[in-house]
Parts: sequence; C-alpha cells; structure tokens
Amino acid sequence: MTQALTLARPYARAAFAVARDEGTFAQWSEALAFSAQVAADPRVSALLSNPGLSQEQAVALLAPEAPSELYARFLTVLADARRLPLLAEIAGLFEQLRAEAEHVVKATVTTAAELAPTELDTIVAALKKRFGREVQVTTAIDASLIGGALIDAGEVVIDGSLKGKLARLQNSLAH
Repeated sequence: MTQALTLARPYARAAFAVARDEGTFAQWSEALAFSAQVAADPRVSALLSNPGLSQEQAVALLAPEAPSELYARFLTVLADARRLPLLAEIAGLFEQLRAEAEHVVKATVTTAAELAPTELDTIVAALKKRFGREVQVTTAIDASLIGGALIDAGEVVIDGSLKGKLARLQNSLAH
C-alpha cells in the first residue's frame, strides 16, 4: 500500500495542478472517482493487466463519458507508464490535496444509531471550531459501538463511543 501511494503521489499532484490551473476541481474529482471505481472492479483490473489490451482501449474503458481533453491525456500518460491500476490511490490523494486547498476537513461520524439532525449539527459546529475550517461530514452506522460516536477526520480520530471507553477501561484494569 505504501509503495502504491508513493507511485501515485506524483500523478495525483499533476492532476491537482491541472485542475487548480483550470479551476475544475469538481470535474476532475468526478472523473477520477469514476475511473477509480471502474479500475477497482476485479474484472477490469484483470483486463488492465492483459498485454492484449491497447492503451487506447484502456483509456476508453476507464474514461467517463465525454472526458475533457486534458483528462483523456492524463489517462493516456497513466496507461503509457502502466499506472492505471493506481487510479484509486491517485483519486484519494487528489481529494486530500483538494480538501487542503479548499480549506475543508472531511470527517466521518460513525454512531450506533442514526443521529438526529440537531445532534449532527452540534458535532459539525464543534469540529469547525476545533479545526478552524469548513467541515464536510459523512455519517455511518455501526451497532457494535453501543453508543456515542467515533469521529475520523483523517489524522485526527476522536473515539467517544461506549465500545472505545469500555476497551480503554479494560486496558487500564489489565495493567
């Protein structure tokens, strides 16, 4: 995984630079997400490693409908370098660069049950205050948390779940 990220980083930076210069972050995000999703399909990934597949066919397979000329060229560069299997990593790194440039923190709030809108608003407000940035939140449900919430904001993870508290209590009692 680390090697894949290392190999993907220069391509993600190049895509980001083009998107920044064109002012087309959203279009590049959508195109990269589409291509990454297609490339992640096991049938497609097996096909990408087939030497009988031409670069033009690979680009046509992975490109969204009516891609920009620059995006199609980007896919061709990836095909030439045999880096098409790295599209998921490239898309992920691109989104990190975009979030940083747009001063946005992306967070996932996982709870045992669905949150009420007011509870989610309170969490978003607290995260905005803590990070001093806009926050984009996605929610997930994991019944094993029992209660509370687990907030994953990239490098910062806040575990306020009952499951986490019980695990910390068990750990402290064991030592």
